[in-house]
Amino acid sequence: MKIVKNPTPEQWPAVLQRPELDDRALEAKVQAVLAAVKQEGDAAVLRFTHEFDGVILSKEAQLVSVKEIEAAIAALSPELKGAIEQAAKNIRLFHQTQVADPVVVETMPGVKCWRKSVGIERVGLYIPGGSAPLFSTILMLGIPAQIAGCKDVILCSPPNKMGGLHPAILFAAQLVGVQKIYKIGGVQAIAAMAYGTQSIPKVSKIFGPGNQFVTCAKRLVQLEGIAIDMPAGPSEVCVLADDSAHPAFVAADLLSQAEHGADSQVLLVTTSLDLANAVEKELVLQLDKLSRKDLAIKSLNNSTCILIESMEQGLALVNAYAAEHLIIATAKPEVLAEQVINAGSIFLGHYSPESVGDYASGTNHTLPTNGFARAYSGVSVDSFVKKITFQQLSPTGLKAIASIVTIMAMAEGLDAHANAVNVRLDYLKG
Repeated sequence: MKIVKNPTPEQWPAVLQRPELDDRALEAKVQAVLAAVKQEGDAAVLRFTHEFDGVILSKEAQLVSVKEIEAAIAALSPELKGAIEQAAKNIRLFHQTQVADPVVVETMPGVKCWRKSVGIERVGLYIPGGSAPLFSTILMLGIPAQIAGCKDVILCSPPNKMGGLHPAILFAAQLVGVQKIYKIGGVQAIAAMAYGTQSIPKVSKIFGPGNQFVTCAKRLVQLEGIAIDMPAGPSEVCVLADDSAHPAFVAADLLSQAEHGADSQVLLVTTSLDLANAVEKELVLQLDKLSRKDLAIKSLNNSTCILIESMEQGLALVNAYAAEHLIIATAKPEVLAEQVINAGSIFLGHYSPESVGDYASGTNHTLPTNGFARAYSGVSVDSFVKKITFQQLSPTGLKAIASIVTIMAMAEGLDAHANAVNVRLDYLKG
């Protein structure tokens, strides 16, 4: 990691710059795949599965069978099953608190208004399965979809070289009630869910992380009216630390995000030069033990340690960065956390590693990246519902509000709006 000492606010944009990609070349490749699937359906999906994943599947074999699910359940160790089940319980408990009964408000006598949450009828979940099969993401997406009442939940994940999916993906999917699981990955999976094919139903909203191709595909289909969970980019973590932080803890947190991929970014913001130097030594020691060492090293090359003079300056800096994950490793994290306004998810203190949020604390790990935490929230039950408003007026209520509506409608030159009220008033007068 490079160290930057006391940058001025004018220098922050350059210091906090995320890794950039050449979107023009990327978009052209992605758009070609989207267009082919939109026109050809299953034939294009199967062709791209062969081309990109090296797997030949029949149209029927794309859909995971009951036998495959049963075999996956039998193949998993009791320890992993138990861990997934407990994580699911924690995630379900946290997300169930996000459900509220409709509240009827009488805005005027006889005028009642309320709002009701209705689950999106059909949603699609994309689960990466390449270098790391992210079965934990199934819990993070499938559980709130289930709680929201989505009637049809389908899942797409890229097949391995044997034409199957990781057993933990299938176990987690059946645990949270996913009805249809397809062995399809990459841009072709996003296209299939966005447009529908002969065997894969079109969905109303697409969720889930992915590489730069998947992310670009989601962004492009959104332009065509297909809803997505949120804009996204590579994973990232920011650690705000003082001299009470443990160097080994901080280094471990940075590496846990760096191992996601070469384009991931990790950021350390600290008041302590001694801590920065100690973390650098720990990174070297811990890197040697990682199976994904090469990816983590590339990520660290994109990453920065920023020395600051005060925690006040540090808070301003992390709010400007708007991290996907923010760890506050300080003596009084609760006080500082109250002043954070831009972050996807916050981890307080020395014993709250980011990885617990990734798997099992209960909060959702599908979060805004690339600075989008300034305006977007992470996935929740709300992400899977539409909120429909209702109003009901009694004759008394209509009479009470009538003049307000007619005066405003006439001022806007919308006579028919006013008339919709007046014809009812005339009827009530007999």
